[in-house]
Amino acid sequence: MTPALARAALKKYFGYDDFRPQQLAIIEHVYAGNDGIVLMPTGGGKSMCFQIPAVTMKGTVVVVSPLISLMKDQVDGLRAVGIRAAYLNSSQRGSESHTVEQAYENGELHLLYVSPEKLLSNGFFSFLRRRRVCLFAIDEAHCISAWGHDFRPEYTMLKQLKLAFGEVPVLALTATADRLTRRDMAEQLGIPDAKQFIASFNRPNLSLEVRPGQKRREQIVRFIRERPDQAGIVYCLSRKQTESLADKLREAGYNAEAYHAGLTADRRATVQSDFINDKTLIVCATIAFGMGIDKSNVRWVIHYTMPKNLENYYQEIGRAGRDGSKSDTLLFYSYNDYTTLKDMISGGGNSEIQLAKLDRMKEYAESLACRRRILLNYFSEDHSDDCGNCDVCANPPERFDGTVLAQKALSAVARLRQSVGQNMAIDVLRGSSRQEVLKNGYDRVKTYGAGRDMSSYDWNQYFGQLISLGYLYVAHEDYNKLRLAPAARRVLFNGETVELVKFQTIKERKQQEEDKTAKRAAAPRSRGSLFEVLREVRRALAKEAAIPPYLIFSDKTLEEMAAAAPRTELALSRISGVGEVKLARFGAHFLQAIRSYGDEKPSASAGQSEKETRKEREGDIRTPTHLVTYQQYIGGASVRDIARARGLQTTTTYSHLAKAYGEGHDLEIEDLLPGQVIDWIDEAVRSVPESEGRKGVLAYIATHYQEGVVTYHHLDLVEAYRTRHPLPTAS
Repeated sequence: MTPALARAALKKYFGYDDFRPQQLAIIEHVYAGNDGIVLMPTGGGKSMCFQIPAVTMKGTVVVVSPLISLMKDQVDGLRAVGIRAAYLNSSQRGSESHTVEQAYENGELHLLYVSPEKLLSNGFFSFLRRRRVCLFAIDEAHCISAWGHDFRPEYTMLKQLKLAFGEVPVLALTATADRLTRRDMAEQLGIPDAKQFIASFNRPNLSLEVRPGQKRREQIVRFIRERPDQAGIVYCLSRKQTESLADKLREAGYNAEAYHAGLTADRRATVQSDFINDKTLIVCATIAFGMGIDKSNVRWVIHYTMPKNLENYYQEIGRAGRDGSKSDTLLFYSYNDYTTLKDMISGGGNSEIQLAKLDRMKEYAESLACRRRILLNYFSEDHSDDCGNCDVCANPPERFDGTVLAQKALSAVARLRQSVGQNMAIDVLRGSSRQEVLKNGYDRVKTYGAGRDMSSYDWNQYFGQLISLGYLYVAHEDYNKLRLAPAARRVLFNGETVELVKFQTIKERKQQEEDKTAKRAAAPRSRGSLFEVLREVRRALAKEAAIPPYLIFSDKTLEEMAAAAPRTELALSRISGVGEVKLARFGAHFLQAIRSYGDEKPSASAGQSEKETRKEREGDIRTPTHLVTYQQYIGGASVRDIARARGLQTTTTYSHLAKAYGEGHDLEIEDLLPGQVIDWIDEAVRSVPESEGRKGVLAYIATHYQEGVVTYHHLDLVEAYRTRHPLPTAS
């Protein structure tokens, strides 16, 4: 097995030219017969790490999953691309199970999905030994850890796999596991030395927003109204909330259904099937029950109430935008939500840890730091840049240089040997004479009293910000002691600047947010009419094939198809997500739709030659490359995604957008220009002699403002901006 073989399988079955980060390294690790721990965000491509080995290795990959309701969708998706897959779980009749077992024994399956109960049932290990198992993939592996957010007692018996099949590699995969949970997963599965592969948790296509919990239903109706014909999920805390909200949305004219554990099995199956097949666009579901869905075209997720921890929150917002297209998330928060959850957790198993995680969730909701930074740092991903795609970045608060304050706090934690919690660290900073401080000799620490000019309340706020920004973390497994994160060293020894938000600003901002009831500015995305035509084709084909529409092609593939408008099979095969099987099965339908759509347009514009018209009709003249980029961008793709999909440099992609804007195409160009860049460039252009050119403009900005922030593509964007918004001439 070689990387070339893996890439060939990727293109053949899934239509992608190359792997995402980490995927190929994990596949090669499996080829070598090694165990592994894989941590990838929802939508990050975990499944590919065992699906490609399944079609390139000898034997069958056995996938253990607790999500019985999801297995059929996963198997249907694999069969749609020509991969032989089946599942065994308690939902099947005896005859169905027998057919699957026969297929396994005959060596006809690439993948076999099983529930943990089925795997551990009497005689099942003996059954598996009748054929060669080349890999065990443990999906949702965080369920094995009592430290995690979704503990399943039956998962703790999976250690038997390594004892019974010692020669078969085990790959444990999850989308949500903090540092402590990952360590416990490896121990519980009997693979303590397994290599850990941790992909970036950054999902830049997801916008993140938190709003105060007043008038939630009215806000949700407005939110949905701004996103017509988009599929979404509203997560609620109780069954009553799901039913009440679904009723409210139906009254407002939306096709919404409730989904919770109190419904009959048949009703739950109907609601889920209708949602997956786009018959129902909105589902109001309990967060405790979960849905186990693999629907790639969910465009938004709302949390009616705050989840219990950041792991649950991240997993649930990850239901949106799995295809990589732009999607929105909204969390409502109130202090009453927090106290309700606190009462639910208190007294339960592992309550101290779970309460600490609830506090981190509360800090996230109340924070005025970039929300993506908080999430990434929580999952141990050192991330020091603001994302530009959350509500805090869209409306940044007043900040101050908190470097000295941060150095005091981090130094105190270091000098206390990272052996105390937050309250004790604050007592030392404030020079407390409490008996416990004096007894432990903390009054002799160099930072004792270094922060006595600030109240304990304010210190608590700033410690919370330092944790959110990734300079500190809380060791839950060691009595919630504070520990220094790698980023702390940069502050203490390398002179890194720390920006913090004044607590007074936090209070003022909170009040402002609570006073807002007007609609938030959110321009709905325009995908273009060809996209809608292709979506109708997809819907009809899905109905005929009795599979969910997103299994035909994802929204992102349709967006790229609409932008490029391919007219030949070869051109269509170059669209990301169009593999051999889907091209043969569905390609002609989409090509016909694209050709018909093009033929409905005027055959020739004024002054266009007959030869040019014929070439255009024959497909020789394509949409200009800068307009392909523009169409993909307004369709919701990010600059980075467009560059990667089209094989362009990022700077070229920005230049394409600048050119499109300069030609008069609609674009929120200010979103592509950080901070005061327009003003800086305007001043530099006025101040620098024309003979020094663009290089002189960049040098001026680096000297007078900030080095490395403004690049040539910013100059392109501002130049385009000024063609449509010229500066007033001096009188």
